[in-house]
Amino acid sequence: MVSALALGLTVVALAVNTLVVAVLSRFFRIRLKTQWGWVVYTLLVSPVVLLVLGLIQGAVIPSPLFAGAAGLFLAVFIGVPLALGFTIELLYVPPPEEYDLPATE
Repeated sequence: MVSALALGLTVVALAVNTLVVAVLSRFFRIRLKTQWGWVVYTLLVSPVVLLVLGLIQGAVIPSPLFAGAAGLFLAVFIGVPLALGFTIELLYVPPPEEYDLPATE
């Protein structure tokens, strides 16, 4: 049986991983000047970062929910946050081109 604490910590881990992907995709979108470079970097680098975070979070969360279920672990800690973070950054955050920055010399 899954405890309320484990379920709550899993939801918090999902939110943290989503935030990490949103920040990483924004960083790549600002730094890379190519049209598709930031998308490729987001889809290739973010899962590696999420895997490391998921392994750390999986060691902290005392849940039998992920015991022996690698597919469920990958879906919850990598797949869903990757999709949510990328969607939030792409659809709900204004593009970097819309911001007016002061001129630097």
